[in-house]
Amino acid sequence: MRGRINAQSRLFAYVDLEERIPKTHPLRRIKALADTSLTSMDAILTSLYSPMGRESIPPEQLLKASLLQIIYGIRSERQLVEQIEYSMLYRWFLDIGLDDEMWVPTVYSHNRDRLLTTPVARQFLSGIVEQARQRGFVSSEHFSVDGTLLQAWASIKSYEAIPADTKDNADPPADPPKVDPVPKGKDVIKDFRGQKFSNDTHRSKTDPDARLARKSDNTTAKPSYLGNALMENRSGLVVHGEVRRACADGGEIGAALAMIDREEGDHQITLAADKGYDAKDFVEQLAEMATTPHVAQNKNAYRRSAVPDEIAATPEYAISIRCRKRIEQVFGWVKLAGCLRQVKIRGKAAVDALFLLALSAYNLVRMNNLMGQKA
Repeated sequence: MRGRINAQSRLFAYVDLEERIPKTHPLRRIKALADTSLTSMDAILTSLYSPMGRESIPPEQLLKASLLQIIYGIRSERQLVEQIEYSMLYRWFLDIGLDDEMWVPTVYSHNRDRLLTTPVARQFLSGIVEQARQRGFVSSEHFSVDGTLLQAWASIKSYEAIPADTKDNADPPADPPKVDPVPKGKDVIKDFRGQKFSNDTHRSKTDPDARLARKSDNTTAKPSYLGNALMENRSGLVVHGEVRRACADGGEIGAALAMIDREEGDHQITLAADKGYDAKDFVEQLAEMATTPHVAQNKNAYRRSAVPDEIAATPEYAISIRCRKRIEQVFGWVKLAGCLRQVKIRGKAAVDALFLLALSAYNLVRMNNLMGQKA
């Protein structure tokens, strides 16, 4: 018998969000993991707000909304708020009732920026990693490191000459300088022909922290940041992350040493990396930090590798070299699924926090798969 549409809507409807979400939905495990990490951050989140005044959007909802935006690749905050408005799944994930009024997009962005700090994002990532350790997914012995370029939210047209005595490692201004208004209907194209154009001579007005960088000699240099990650080899989960200015601040090697230093413990560990890390100074510093360099050897008829052949001949070295390639999956997911190929915020501190949140989102998705296999 053919069904007919009943055009008359019901006067009352009772909906239980918990029953509407399938028991096998992947967000169920992700929500439990995220809530556990946020519970441990209660003190640090409370310290960000004044004890007086009007109540803001709960910080737990702001952080979990950012996770939704990264996991589902939602390209803007306005679109995110719009989808939360009519999605029962998103409302359940954020603990928002069906009758609760949704946020104004600009209010959400303003409140979210308060939490978009490196300490908050790093603490959240640490909480996720600690839960992975408790479940046996993360060891404390074998790691891999790598870096990738994140295109900045700036263009070559925003670049202008800087004073000759300005150092590349000078602290940037607290707020980006205001951009001169451009006449409507016109696009000012700057011509740097005949000028020396580099990070030492020019700087972006819209994002002073961005630096010109390129992946190879055959590509164009673009304003970018350098995103670095330290991955545990057993399950491919990221334990530490850091964003630095491209072509500055010590580069990938400086970031690798900083992340290894954050890894607690005085036991011997191994660190796998690609040929770009095969440098004498880097290998010597790893030895001082009780770290065995499982770095891919970069040698030929004219160059000797800094990695001893005795280490390269061990079976542990071969395993590390094979496992280290998994870190490329992290960067691929963050850029493609997490929409961080070009960040839509400005400033090193904000990009660092966003990158750490993206790594946390990757860990949550990865842990959900691991927990499903273990079950």
